[in-house]
Amino acid sequence: MTTALALAGGPSPLWYASRAAGTTSLVLLTGTVALGIGSGRRAEPRRIGRFEIGALHRNLSLLTLVFLVLHVVTAVLDPFVHLGWAVSVVPFVASYRPLWLGLGTVALDLLLAVLITSALRQRLGVRLWKTVHWLAYAAWPFALFHGVATGTDTRLPFQLWLYAACLATVVAAVWWRLAKSGPGRVAGRLVAAVTAAAVPVVLGVFLATGPLRPGWAHRAAATALALGGVR
Repeated sequence: MTTALALAGGPSPLWYASRAAGTTSLVLLTGTVALGIGSGRRAEPRRIGRFEIGALHRNLSLLTLVFLVLHVVTAVLDPFVHLGWAVSVVPFVASYRPLWLGLGTVALDLLLAVLITSALRQRLGVRLWKTVHWLAYAAWPFALFHGVATGTDTRLPFQLWLYAACLATVVAAVWWRLAKSGPGRVAGRLVAAVTAAAVPVVLGVFLATGPLRPGWAHRAAATALALGGVR
């Protein structure tokens, strides 16, 4: 992709805007997820009230969505890949890197589900809202792998350190929550511990065998999905 951009006269301002908004969205989403994970009743710092933490969590969530919308709009308007608006809400239908773009779409859909159910919280009930809310934490790894796999700047040291910082922040929040949580819910805590340990390993292997190796742009563009045979 970098070579094609160079031949075309360099990236457009929309490309820079899309990358900047996407990176900012990932940083804000990381803060939102880490704050949500680490804000259990037993895990919250005693000097900070639940109201302040809740307000910060909500504001970060809304700010994340703002930059996500900016990321999507600038990516769709960028003439290089011709994505189309359907790609922003329907995952795995893009002609350009369908799998990796699809992960970003799934992340956006999950966050939109949280926004909608939060607006309808009084009608849906607390239990359903909490279920959707916790499922939405899956948006973070989807967004992380989306950024790593589609970003043309993934090889840059700054970007790699940023991904590492985001990963370390969320993993630390999970271990903090596990350390501060009381007895009970052994299965859930075991799943959280295994996931927190597995994600860095999976990401490291993926980087070493994928985006950091020569020819990744071609292989990512040619990735086919078994379901529907989309390329």
